[in-house]
Amino acid sequence: MVTPRISYAHLLTEPNPKHVESLLKFFESGCSKRGTGGFGVEIEHLPVHNADDTAVSYYEPNGIETFLKRIAPYFDESKEYWENGHLVGLGRGKISVSLEPGGQVETSIGILHEPQELNTLYGEFRSQADPIIEELGFRLVHYGYQPKSSFADIPVNPKDRYDAMTDYLGRVGEFGPCMMRCSASTQVSIDYVDEADSIAKMRVGTAIGPILAWFFRNSPYFEGKLNTYPLLRQRMWDFLDFQRTNVIPGLFDPRFGWEDYARDVLCTPLMFADLTHTPEAVATGATGKELHRAAFRENAGEVYPDRELNAYEINHIISTHFNDVRLKNFIELRHWDSLPVERAERLTEIISSLFYVPANRIRLESYFDGLREEDVLEAKANLQAHGREATPYGQPLDFWREFLGLEGLLDDIPGDPKHPEVFQG
Repeated sequence: MVTPRISYAHLLTEPNPKHVESLLKFFESGCSKRGTGGFGVEIEHLPVHNADDTAVSYYEPNGIETFLKRIAPYFDESKEYWENGHLVGLGRGKISVSLEPGGQVETSIGILHEPQELNTLYGEFRSQADPIIEELGFRLVHYGYQPKSSFADIPVNPKDRYDAMTDYLGRVGEFGPCMMRCSASTQVSIDYVDEADSIAKMRVGTAIGPILAWFFRNSPYFEGKLNTYPLLRQRMWDFLDFQRTNVIPGLFDPRFGWEDYARDVLCTPLMFADLTHTPEAVATGATGKELHRAAFRENAGEVYPDRELNAYEINHIISTHFNDVRLKNFIELRHWDSLPVERAERLTEIISSLFYVPANRIRLESYFDGLREEDVLEAKANLQAHGREATPYGQPLDFWREFLGLEGLLDDIPGDPKHPEVFQG
């Protein structure tokens, strides 16, 4: 009799053992000393025209490409990222600027050791960015979805990855092009001490993420109309491509470990193959388009050589997965709409309290002991179906507000100061 695998994902595929070992070493490299408590925060912004609130595209005159070139002198020239002759990323110190598919401007900030550091570093970026974007005739809005424009109105920026994703996600699931071109998020990353610590944090983060998403919801619009989904971001991602989104398969099985996560990631079709840092492929003289290609059916073992993977290859493979909680060499919590920095800082304070204060962490792990994947899926569906009257995990939202310490949420700060009266209902 053959012992069944923990996860029932990708039953007819087997990863390359050398690739599995590569990911295990990568996860091990992320282990932090106990008590470090580092954070990373990503805030995505929706660029909209001052004149009519429609989306600003990458290519238009005075658009996102122009903005990046104008702000580039404030960043490290050696950390500029170009693709197909276009500037698509910047970096310096603890902050980097990159683009999501529809020209959304993402700021990644960290590693932070106090949530309050976020406002300082982000403030420096905005003090440099705001005069430029004002001159260009647009602004950066904090909503989970574009206020006026449809996905059909917005071209993707010049990354080959996004062309492949458009082709693939436009054929599967329900909201691929909407998510890619019109959505924006806030993500918080935390560290871990060892494998057991990381799995415990991933389970707790997966369990409470939808509840925190309700209290930090910030998507008043969807496709040019008022949004009727209680949690639009969750609704888009959960129905996007189930093999790479939602709850990690097997996460709540007591036997789940890094190897199970590695197998899941490595067995999923890549969607897009990036071979620009694969020496064997580069040595063939392949063109840039051949090194960046669609991989709708192929998984990592069918794309990358029979050897240990390098760090660039590992990061790319993991980046093709979009679970609610994602493991890299840190833990990325991905549930939230784009938030004004004051609210993002408050969210980070809450995450710090829940994951880094031992008493709170013990209380959460005890409460969710024995939780199943099905319980999380039910809680998410309950929030979508009942909104304010929801009872995720059998408890009303007032219970969760108190249990998770959700006070002072700054939910009176608008996502767009030009429209201070607009909030998600």
